[in-house]
Amino acid sequence: MEGILGAVFFILFLVLVLLLLPNIKIVPQAHEYVIECLGKYKTTWGAGIHLKIPFIERVSKRVTLKEQVLDSPPQPVITKDNVTMQIDTVIYYAVYDAKLFAYGAVNPISALANLAATTLRNLVGELELDGTLTSRDTINAKMTSILDEATDKWGIKVNRVELRNIIPPKEIQAAMEKQMKAERERRETMLQAEGHKAAAITRAEGDKQAMILAAEGERDARIARAEGESRAIYLQKKAEADGLEALKKAAVDPAVLELKRYEALVAVANGKASKIILPTDAVEMTKSNVLFSETTGLGNVTPPAKDEPVAKKPDPCCE
Repeated sequence: MEGILGAVFFILFLVLVLLLLPNIKIVPQAHEYVIECLGKYKTTWGAGIHLKIPFIERVSKRVTLKEQVLDSPPQPVITKDNVTMQIDTVIYYAVYDAKLFAYGAVNPISALANLAATTLRNLVGELELDGTLTSRDTINAKMTSILDEATDKWGIKVNRVELRNIIPPKEIQAAMEKQMKAERERRETMLQAEGHKAAAITRAEGDKQAMILAAEGERDARIARAEGESRAIYLQKKAEADGLEALKKAAVDPAVLELKRYEALVAVANGKASKIILPTDAVEMTKSNVLFSETTGLGNVTPPAKDEPVAKKPDPCCE
């Protein structure tokens, strides 16, 4: 009897273990499990070990909370100026609420992809070709804002949207290449013109500086020559003055001094438009010398005039 009871207990234990082991669940890190009880949402399991009631509870949805990437295939988009081009996007998103993600939409990822496609068509349709090519950041920011707001009820957080490729038609690509080539040639021409202009300005500045330096050199040379001549005249006159002063100190005859004065006056008057101004004492001395010469006859080198012979008158009485 005891053996039969032991076997029964063993079988019950084995059945219990077989029932409990499948219902022990370990939720990994950065994951969440949505649990339903008899078909109704009950709770959300976080990371760790959990036990569910057999046949009553079930794991409805396994959700990862890591950031994921949704790569949308290229799709045709028409711009405002009626240019059709292929654009593909990359969406970075993460699930922040497992309950909303499980019950918000039938297929949230597909809904997100379709919403991104329609939003991209709406935004690009308001721009022209050039604006589309140069407004990547603007389009990315607007799409991120619109998708993030629309997917809040699905438990999805859109972190970033990027336009990966913008492929215009081949005709537009050829025209863009020609435009780019023409723009580069224009820039090259402008750079060459600016280089020639800078070189001409530099040459003109160099010529100007050379002329200024030559003029300054000629001016300095003339000033040096003038200073040299002035110094020479000054030294000459100083030497003459020193000679006269030496004669005066030697107590020479006044007539000699007067003679030296006359020589100095003659030297000063050595010019076509010179005027001689005689001092008063020189004039008085000259007058005295002339009067003395006329009185005494000294210094008069002019020979006296000869007396003419007087013709004799005939005597009438003797004849």
